[in-house]
Amino acid sequence: MDLLGALEGLRRRLDGELFPLAIGRAEDDRRLLREMTGQLDDYLLPRLRAIDAPLLAVVGGSTGAGKSTLVNSLVGADVAEPGVLRPTTLVPTLVASPADLDWFMGANVLPGLSRTSGDSAGALRVVTSEALGAGLALLDAPDIDSVVTANRELAAQLLAAADLWLFVTTAARYADEVPWSFLRSARERSTALAVVLDRVPPEAATPVTRDLERLLVANGLDGTRLFTVPEAALPSEKARLPAPLVGPIVAWLTGLAADAAERARVVRQTLSGALDSLAARVPELATAVRRQQAGFDGLRSIVTGAYAGAMADFDEGMRDGSLLRGEVLARWQDFIGTGDLMRSLESRVGWLRDRLVSFFTGRVPAAELRDALESGVEALIRGAADAAAERALDGWSAAPGGPGIIERVGAVEAARLGRASPDLGKRAEAAVRGWQEFVMDLVRQEGGERRTTARLASFGVNGAGLLLMLAVFASTGGLTGIEVGIAGGTSVLSQKLLEAIFGDQAVRTLTVRARDDLRERVRVLMEEEAARYTALLEPVEPSPGTADALMEAAGSVRAHRAELPPGALDTPGGTA
Repeated sequence: MDLLGALEGLRRRLDGELFPLAIGRAEDDRRLLREMTGQLDDYLLPRLRAIDAPLLAVVGGSTGAGKSTLVNSLVGADVAEPGVLRPTTLVPTLVASPADLDWFMGANVLPGLSRTSGDSAGALRVVTSEALGAGLALLDAPDIDSVVTANRELAAQLLAAADLWLFVTTAARYADEVPWSFLRSARERSTALAVVLDRVPPEAATPVTRDLERLLVANGLDGTRLFTVPEAALPSEKARLPAPLVGPIVAWLTGLAADAAERARVVRQTLSGALDSLAARVPELATAVRRQQAGFDGLRSIVTGAYAGAMADFDEGMRDGSLLRGEVLARWQDFIGTGDLMRSLESRVGWLRDRLVSFFTGRVPAAELRDALESGVEALIRGAADAAAERALDGWSAAPGGPGIIERVGAVEAARLGRASPDLGKRAEAAVRGWQEFVMDLVRQEGGERRTTARLASFGVNGAGLLLMLAVFASTGGLTGIEVGIAGGTSVLSQKLLEAIFGDQAVRTLTVRARDDLRERVRVLMEEEAARYTALLEPVEPSPGTADALMEAAGSVRAHRAELPPGALDTPGGTA
């Protein structure tokens, strides 16, 4: 791998949406990502692929600084469109030598902008001028402080794609903060730079020039080439400046176009600075990606906690005896009434056993008890899932980044998220029936031993299986009054009769296996319910390890940094 390959590897790591969550300084992070991808696409990669390609000088500055008038004056033709309306530069204009036209019409520079000879929005207007020598092009950029956001962003993109900045300010606005923020950026990236002080009244030329030089030194830009253009009375906004006023700039640009070595020095200086800037910006980007990952982890944790709570609710529902209310109680009441079950159990076990056999062999259909248990378990599952969905939605609504994810799905789908899935009832029914079949299989397997076969025959597999299902819900916590007696009696009776069939140790083992199987089936259902939330994260979440991959790619760039053509590392930064 070489330096170009290392940069291409870094660029691939920047694809996709790395900052989908509105957490921390997400807007700043997204802006940094756009700047880095733009600089790689528009400058670093094209320039490294063609180190000796024509030099691009971008003419930038504030609104009304006279950039377009200056470009027209430098080439002696009306190639750019100045005007009194703001913003004036709506479509950036690139002026090149006819010899370089093919280079700039291709995707070598600013590949994201289409080419045009007219005024198409979002395009780069390319014109030619014999006044420019081969090897140098001028690009008239939009205002850096335009009232139109897209223009400001395009201006920043074009400046980041430049080998050289020709930065224009005026005697009235040279101390404004916005231009200086861009100039400091040029210093930080070691971008080759020249400043044009435009519209300078004769009486103010000396003090204004000295003050601007002072500010350049104060901002670490001492040694920057500075041109002063005196104020001139022009017959119209579209008139060009007199040739003598721009003569020094024209001479400098002409010399630059004619001197391949000097052009190479400028290119290498800016290229070197752009590479160095990656060393500081990639770790910052990686930190921001880790912040996003922490946000995703937090949202997942909320869902995990909500559905862990659902399992806890289900477990409590199995323990507290609530499943032995209602229809289950009614089915047992059909058989044993509401008398003193425990006293009957002690004195008339044989009678109860006979009644129980009758219960399971036809007098009271066993299917009714089985259906009642099925309905009760299904209701418990739905209630736990509903509560978990509500907790998860509330948690996301209050968590960093959560509201944005909820907004993506829309109000209708968000409302559905706050409840269990519409098809949960069917899935819960299938899970409970599967569990009931599992319990019956347990009874068949245990009853296959010779010592229990005869005892099991007295009750039948269905009867013993239903007794085992009841034993899973043996606690009576949460019930009151007569329900305690009935539910407790139901549980104790189930336990005693099962022990009579299988023995106490076997009953304990069977009960644990039956309970664990039911919990596992419910756990799967809850995972499916939780997946409705996590599925919303997966399409927008950065790939795992993205931050580490960014740092690794940046390390590869650093390792190949010395491959930059000779001279780049020894060039003083910030000047041209």
